[in-house]
Amino acid sequence: MQYIQGRQYFEGEFNLPGDKSITHRAIMLNGGADGEAVITNALMGEDCVSTCRCMRALGAKIDVDGTTLRITGTPRFRRGTELNCGNSGTTIRLLTGFVAGKQIDAKLYGDESLSSRPMRRVADPLALLGANVKTTDGHAPVYVIPAPLRGTEMSLLISSAQVKSAVLLAGISADGETRVSEPVKSRDHTERMLAAMGANIRVNGNSVTVGKSVLKAMDVCVPSDISSAAYFMALGALKGKTLCKNIGINPTRTGILNAFDRLGVKYQLLNKRISGGEETADILVEKSDMRAITLTAEDVPAMIDELPLVALLCAFADGETHITGAKELRVKESDRIRTTAELINNLGGDCRETEDGFIIRGKEKLRGGDIDSYLDHRIAMTGAVGLIASENGGNVLREDCCAISFPDFFDKLGVKRG
Repeated sequence: MQYIQGRQYFEGEFNLPGDKSITHRAIMLNGGADGEAVITNALMGEDCVSTCRCMRALGAKIDVDGTTLRITGTPRFRRGTELNCGNSGTTIRLLTGFVAGKQIDAKLYGDESLSSRPMRRVADPLALLGANVKTTDGHAPVYVIPAPLRGTEMSLLISSAQVKSAVLLAGISADGETRVSEPVKSRDHTERMLAAMGANIRVNGNSVTVGKSVLKAMDVCVPSDISSAAYFMALGALKGKTLCKNIGINPTRTGILNAFDRLGVKYQLLNKRISGGEETADILVEKSDMRAITLTAEDVPAMIDELPLVALLCAFADGETHITGAKELRVKESDRIRTTAELINNLGGDCRETEDGFIIRGKEKLRGGDIDSYLDHRIAMTGAVGLIASENGGNVLREDCCAISFPDFFDKLGVKRG
């Protein structure tokens, strides 16, 4: 349990951890590539450590020195491997696709939380390529059995970067071309990295086509994670002024900035540049008077990880906010529709959950209170922001889950641990 005091003012300049999504892919793709690569500013939280563990089991050599990794890839994966994915949904879903194309047998499993998350959403699309993927009643453990893959065309019913990436990573080992389309363009880190590593890949709007490819290892400098920066940006909007340095502003990840625009948050993008094929900038955010907003299914994919935080900001905004089309939140590390609504209400806010989102009536102030993370790092970090912005503060229960994506989160906040 971590006590967090409410504050009248919050300011600072922050250098934040590397982007988790890009770190996962840099480890995984270089681990399955031909050659050697150096990854810098990697986020070595528990999820990405799980990806390292799995790639080593498949035959890659990975040396870790702080946030720098040296990787010698292996285009041919070891047979008969058991891959412990820990708590990482990205690891198990992307690797299921990657392994399915390698003509090996493998078992992919994880902890209790990971074992509760749906895996048919990956297994069913992969089956269209001819993959033989068995789930355990739709969940992990997942078993991949060698099978030849053939290119195909498919349309995903729900936009999901994890499902799309799994199909693409299988598709680079399939005969012929694989084309995957989604209703709304989701994060495109996999497409960008595959292209940079020499894959046969074409992007046309919301559709991506890949052909059989051999990946060439590539050095990657990982931008800082806008999902991690979002918590400090939110505190700037609520309580003062914050500057977050070297933040990735990939257009498929800037949904939080779109939410800021609608809420009326004052921010600036400074020192724009390109790093490893990804756009980056320093982001300055200042205290803002916010107004209620409406978000729909078209808005959700670009801010899926930040939606609990956006909902919290709306709890301080003038008017009634409606968020719909976010049913995907129910199958994250926790049911984030339920746990976000509980968080806001425990702080003294007014949030009603719906089947696929929230209705939030904003208040000028929230009193504070105790918050259960439900072992979900996004809920724990959102709760910490809410407590700092509250009048009386309170406790975050089971806060250690933050180590999954942001091991020194509380230190960066200036919260005394204990």
